[in-house]
Amino acid sequence: MRIRMYSTHTGELSFMRIYGQRAQVPGSIIIDGGSGYCKYGWSKYACPSGRSATFLEFGNVESPIYSRLQQFFATIFTRMQVKPSMQPVVLTFPVCHFDDTESAKASRRQLKSAILSVLFDMNVPAVCAVNQAILALYSARRTSGIVVNIGFHVTTILPILHGKVMRQVGIEVIGFGALKLTSFLKEKMQENNIPFQSLYTVRTLKENICYVAADYKAELSRDTQASMEVAGEGWFTLSKERFQTGEILFQPRLAGMRAMGLHQAVALCMDHCEAAELTGDDSWFKTVVLAGGSACLPGIAERLHKELHGLLPTSTVNGVRVIPPPYGVDTAWHGAKLISNLSTFPGPWCMTKKQFRRKSRLNLMW
Repeated sequence: MRIRMYSTHTGELSFMRIYGQRAQVPGSIIIDGGSGYCKYGWSKYACPSGRSATFLEFGNVESPIYSRLQQFFATIFTRMQVKPSMQPVVLTFPVCHFDDTESAKASRRQLKSAILSVLFDMNVPAVCAVNQAILALYSARRTSGIVVNIGFHVTTILPILHGKVMRQVGIEVIGFGALKLTSFLKEKMQENNIPFQSLYTVRTLKENICYVAADYKAELSRDTQASMEVAGEGWFTLSKERFQTGEILFQPRLAGMRAMGLHQAVALCMDHCEAAELTGDDSWFKTVVLAGGSACLPGIAERLHKELHGLLPTSTVNGVRVIPPPYGVDTAWHGAKLISNLSTFPGPWCMTKKQFRRKSRLNLMW
């Protein structure tokens, strides 16, 4: 992997300079536990080798979290035909528990502790647990910026400075995500008497022929018809549904929702970043990286950039860049791959079983 050199004052970075040059290191296992589904595979390969239900949904939801996690990780190790004790694991956390109430903090700690307990009980030598949004930023070769993560249930806008989520600055949340977009397309297809057999078919159409219009009103008067074949169900033809689906990200009222549009939430996050005055200049938050499957809809980055220019003052919007998911739906996975292929890995990136036990004992003492 060749990593270009960037200047830090633009919010870009050189991982070779900051985190160490690439070295031939033993492969690690990457488990990207997304909010919709999980991707897993070896860091030494170009892409994930498999996908499954995420650990938050895996197994019987009535069963204790420890046994659910144990079943989940055992299944992945079996599918990959590897022994847990042979290599470190890079684990990504879904972007969730976005507020900083005491209950939210406790939930984050409880989930992370349970995951580490299970993995170390399976004799994994070291674990690197990283937030998905941070990994999405890393995959764009940045350590600072704003990550817009369109998750399964909610969309989160997170300011990140030097690889750390700035919760004190403010995380914006829009109360819907990919599932709502799929449901909205389903409703439109039903209204237009387009028959289908499953939600999987609707999602497939959304992912393959839907897009975000640069100008919604102008798009309404254009011929936007397109067709595709879904295996086992035949051909489907969509027209206005193709861009109406993604439009609810910017105009939630079209789906009957009272919520901020994506551009409004990002602009608000930028306002908070500017007001916080965390650095000597404001370039760190002017890189916006999109993440999540629905963030791969064609046209979304360009539309967000256009809308931000209409909302923000010139002094703020000057220099703003909106970057589509660098590696599509596997963006967070590739961020984890980048970390695990650094010469400094596992080292400071990981926690060992001994460190975890010591930390657990200290927490019990206090």
